Amino acid sequence: MARYDEHDQARWVPEPPGNPERSAFERDRARVLHSASLRRLAAKTQVVAPADCTGLHSPRTRLTHSLECAQIGREMGRVLGCDPDLVETACLAHDLGHPPFGHNGEAALDELAAPCGGFQGNAQNLRLLTRLEAKVITEDGRSAGLNLTRAALDSVCKYPWAGSSCRVPGVPLAAEGRPYCVYPDDLAVFRWVREGAPDYAVGFEAQIMDWADDVAYSVHDLEDALTCGHVTMAALRDPEERLEVCRLTREWHAPDAGVEELSETFSRLLAEPLWPAAFDAGLADLAALKRLTSALIGRLCRSAQNATREAYGCHPTPGGREGGAGREGAGGRNRYDADLVVPRMTRLECALLKGVTGRYVMSREAHHAVQARQREIIAELGDLILRGAPATLEPALRPQFEQAADDAGRLRAVVDQIASLTDSSAMGLHRRLSTATRRLRAG
Repeated sequence: MARYDEHDQARWVPEPPGNPERSAFERDRARVLHSASLRRLAAKTQVVAPADCTGLHSPRTRLTHSLECAQIGREMGRVLGCDPDLVETACLAHDLGHPPFGHNGEAALDELAAPCGGFQGNAQNLRLLTRLEAKVITEDGRSAGLNLTRAALDSVCKYPWAGSSCRVPGVPLAAEGRPYCVYPDDLAVFRWVREGAPDYAVGFEAQIMDWADDVAYSVHDLEDALTCGHVTMAALRDPEERLEVCRLTREWHAPDAGVEELSETFSRLLAEPLWPAAFDAGLADLAALKRLTSALIGRLCRSAQNATREAYGCHPTPGGREGGAGREGAGGRNRYDADLVVPRMTRLECALLKGVTGRYVMSREAHHAVQARQREIIAELGDLILRGAPATLEPALRPQFEQAADDAGRLRAVVDQIASLTDSSAMGLHRRLSTATRRLRAG
């Protein structure tokens, strides 16, 4: 039996057969790679802003993070017998719905979008892939977005349920305040994507994508923080500082762990010989830092791979291709016949790496001041765009605003516009609309 059958490879809008030398998932990967949404991630900050670094180092953006996540996810998918192109597609697409200013912007947009059902970056992902990206238009003029395969769209849905405020019979709901992956007006395509899937079950490929994301940003954000001077090796060796990292980690990332357990895990991790003795950004130190990041990524990935293979007997996809879409593959696991197994200690190590960045980057007073201004910009942009709409919207979004049945639909078009902006374009649009408003009032 083929591991990925016609159901998995179906597209929401049927298309003529493509190049027979390319699999359905290779086509998916290419569509995401060439999308405008992916390109926009180049101008969206990951954690450390470019202005915070000098010299040779350039910190990650959402785009470079997505590319690194894709490389990690592809290798893990291959080792565990999944189609590598399918997992890579999910990794490339996993952050497309992030608005300007990252999670801070997401929280501000969620508040702005409350009258139309809220905002969630994961739900915006599905909306972009199935509606907002320009690729496939149906005969009746409806957009099908990139029209990816069912398996690809499902692999992006790491929270396969609607928001808790969605009251539609038969639709699985998130717990109050938890992430979700679909808005009420995108339920039709969500139902199609999840056809045959157990309620609340997260697909194997989506689990691999999610862990690749955690590994990539926990390790690489630490690298950026070290290179830009926010974190020092001396601080990591200071017992009081390490205790503060453990406390923050428990609060933000590991509420089921005690500070003592985290402290012991952190001590074991820092005792490994992979850590450089010091870091002053010289060439030798930069090379040592790269060895550290490689070692940490390998450590976190191999632990999950080994535990999963022990539990399910997964075998690698030979050559990265055989056993893929539409091919036979003994020993491979996919969709809903396996779960990624990540040992507890490995999860805690990953959480602690996130805690280091949280302590030394996201907890800085200057960072809080910037975030406050970013939230103001999002709120003011919503008001400015809504007052001037549809003229203040991009041409592609104006019909959505004009054809909306109610105020909630019109607000959703405005939210889609803001969510599509980069950090710099959000500030630029805010300046232009604010200046135009002041001139209008003065005249």
